[in-house]
Amino acid sequence: MTGISDLATPVLMGILLGGLYVLIALGLSMVFGVMRLINVAHGDLVILASYLAFFAMSGEIMRHKLAFGSDPLLSLIVVIPIMFGIGYAIQKFLMSRAFEISMEAPLLIAFGLSLVIQNTCQRFWTPLSRRLITPYALESISLGSVTLPQMYFLDFIAAVVVVLLLREFLNRTYLGKAINATSQNKRAAHLMGVNTGRVYGFAFGIAMATAALAGVFLGLTFPFTPTSGVSFLIIAFGVVIIGGLGSMLGTFVGGMILGLARTLGGYLLDPAAQTLILYLLVLVVLAARPQGIFGVKRT
Repeated sequence: MTGISDLATPVLMGILLGGLYVLIALGLSMVFGVMRLINVAHGDLVILASYLAFFAMSGEIMRHKLAFGSDPLLSLIVVIPIMFGIGYAIQKFLMSRAFEISMEAPLLIAFGLSLVIQNTCQRFWTPLSRRLITPYALESISLGSVTLPQMYFLDFIAAVVVVLLLREFLNRTYLGKAINATSQNKRAAHLMGVNTGRVYGFAFGIAMATAALAGVFLGLTFPFTPTSGVSFLIIAFGVVIIGGLGSMLGTFVGGMILGLARTLGGYLLDPAAQTLILYLLVLVVLAARPQGIFGVKRT
């Protein structure tokens, strides 16, 4: 019979891994919360950020090697603005026009973006698996008898910091309040003088800035390929569905639950069934509470 002490490692790993899941899902949750858009290209945009950090670190592109050598975390100074710009441009030049056609058009555009990003990454960096390897990414931390990868701790700390900063931004700044108002009632916000089109652009840009963070920390934690975005999109979906679509607190709790479900399920049952356990958990939540734990039921 499994003892309580034996569960310490999978429980801690699950909680810390949940931090990475939170980072990955935050942008997806924000875009849905503001625009009611399920961005199926989100996972690929996260992987694009991983590749941009890989390029900054190694200088490798299209089988050529340039004289680069930036630390992945330092590369965020460049990767975050690039991803913010990509997000703003996607909303302004693609999604805003698609919304005028139908509610299905943005979904189709996002799917097309997903394919474009996958093929672009494959063209520039080949289908080979990559990883952002640094000395601190290979180190471990010991807590008594439990030894865990140092990156798991960094993932969790990053998730807490980003969630708190986003919460303060949305509650205390004019743009943050405009984003909240637009997410609650676009028409009323527009009548009060809010430029909802610009708000949508900034919201998508901020979501992509969080995707940049997620991509760099993901690359430091796990290997990735041009098609890895699909699996991480599914994880992000699971996080926001469990926590509640559009809820930041729900996203954080959903990440913890999904991380624990993965590590505990693999430890107590079968490591090969980890992904199946995640899917079953999502289905149970959808059946019992479709709006998620912290989501608000829409009428």
